[in-house]
Amino acid sequence: MQDAELIRLGFFITTLALCAVWEWKIPRKVLTQNKAYRWLNNLGLIGFNSICLSLLMPIVALGMAHYAEQHQLGLFNQWQLPAIVEIFAAVIILDFVIYLQHLVFHRVPWLWRLHRMHHADQDIDVTTGTRFHPLEILLSMWIKIACTLMLGISPLAIIVFEIVLNVSAMFNHSNGYLPLKLDKILRKIIVTPDMHRVHHSVIRQETHSNFGFFLSIWDRLFHTYRAQPKLGHQQVKIGIPLFQSAKEQRLDSMLSQPFRNR
Repeated sequence: MQDAELIRLGFFITTLALCAVWEWKIPRKVLTQNKAYRWLNNLGLIGFNSICLSLLMPIVALGMAHYAEQHQLGLFNQWQLPAIVEIFAAVIILDFVIYLQHLVFHRVPWLWRLHRMHHADQDIDVTTGTRFHPLEILLSMWIKIACTLMLGISPLAIIVFEIVLNVSAMFNHSNGYLPLKLDKILRKIIVTPDMHRVHHSVIRQETHSNFGFFLSIWDRLFHTYRAQPKLGHQQVKIGIPLFQSAKEQRLDSMLSQPFRNR
């Protein structure tokens, strides 16, 4: 497990560095806040959340994957699929679970109060992808543990998925510029920075859209997709207040419903 943590850390540092350089060289949007202060807060939260996980979680998803494998628990351990097929299936299923989790965190008032910490960032860049409330991190880990046990996901598949999740979260929160034609092609498959920036708009209908982290198909399939922010990427205002009134919470809950009947 130590080797797996080193591999994940390597991907995290490499992705953070590459996206930071990309944002610096060709930024998509002019930032409005002090970047050093934001980075200190956001990256400091990573360290705090890591400590919380190590102290409060008796097991993590990778540990559960080893346990399920040893005791032949879960669907995949019964089906004995080829490794590449299992990894592919696990990544798709877990990405869908993360989409649903994200949607629920927007629709359930007390979960939304936790998730607002992520949306309270007044700019969006690579470090925003790491900014989450400690309780949200813990709840998310329990969800992944439950899925790992039920499906019998292998340790290798869990490692691959967590790398994909971390890398995609930093990529699609980045403030780097993608040529519009390339963005149009990529977002048919994965969530791009322009697609996810809509989700961080202060306009409520936009806040409650584009819930995907890696694959963009879920937003299209469940009618939660918005192509562009109403005010455009240069004028869109990022970030929402950390606290809100009961009336605002009810409005957020209503607007977070899928778009099919609007």
